[in-house]
Amino acid sequence: MNENKDQSAGNLQRAIQQEQDGRDAAKPGKESKQPVQTGHRSQPTPPLPAQHLDKPGIEGQMELKPRFLAPDYCGSGKLAGMVAIITGGDSGIGRAVAVLYAREGADVAIIYLNEHADANETKRYVEAEGQSCLLIPGDVRDQGFCQQAVSQVLDKFTHIDVLVNNAAFQEHAESLLDLSEERFDLTMKTNVYGYFHMAKAVLPHLQRGASIINTGSVTGLQGSKHLLDYSTTKGAIHAFTMALAGNLLDKGIRVNAIAPGPVWTPLNPADKSPEEIGKFGQDTDMRRPAQPEELSPAYVFLASPACSSYISGIVLPVTGKVGD
Repeated sequence: MNENKDQSAGNLQRAIQQEQDGRDAAKPGKESKQPVQTGHRSQPTPPLPAQHLDKPGIEGQMELKPRFLAPDYCGSGKLAGMVAIITGGDSGIGRAVAVLYAREGADVAIIYLNEHADANETKRYVEAEGQSCLLIPGDVRDQGFCQQAVSQVLDKFTHIDVLVNNAAFQEHAESLLDLSEERFDLTMKTNVYGYFHMAKAVLPHLQRGASIINTGSVTGLQGSKHLLDYSTTKGAIHAFTMALAGNLLDKGIRVNAIAPGPVWTPLNPADKSPEEIGKFGQDTDMRRPAQPEELSPAYVFLASPACSSYISGIVLPVTGKVGD
């Protein structure tokens, strides 16, 4: 009897196999998949302009301008009356975050290196949302500058509710042997020390309900073989986020991070070759890079106590990959 059952099961398996083999044989040749669009409007897709920018990268010089206005996003006062500091807020993700924070009712202070034209353009868009914008140029590697910047923000706005650590340096290297100590130090000092300096400078002035949001990276989750130093710093930022979240929890201050995948900002054309930048973002499941406006709502979510008062110590991936 068991032998008959085994035979029956085998016949059933072979029948299903043959049925599926027939379907597979009837399939047309493999088609090239198109980039995925999930919103109401289509975002730019590869091939992207094959352009290489001089560092630190000027958004105003990009042939294809990043999208940061998020026209489908309607503000509802989630950050009303708040004051936010955004490092690297002159362009890219930082600019998009500044605009949405203003749309949600926050005044914004932007810390940036020396990209004055970009910073003034961001200020214009923040003010168009009806909020004030303070521009502070300087280098976040310098602890003294970070403390002075926080003092300037307090002089103008009297309080600080949100810090977004976003300033970053990135430059690819084919081999570990190509990384000098000077170059490693520059990446580490900008990406890790800059976050440390800013968090330490604002902490005495943060009250319950305040938050710190750090920009991490998919490279900090998975590594990137040609971004050895950058990946290292982003992994450190993720660990710093979780550790600081635990340290500040009893004060009612939340600390979280966002880990973007490839995003169309000046950072990448200022790193990759024109040939590589043309295919930028193609290796994600969505087969395209994100636009900054696709990241900025996540920063609103983590900044607003109305949205995320029970969330601290997470690294939120926004990578264009399923499950990451």
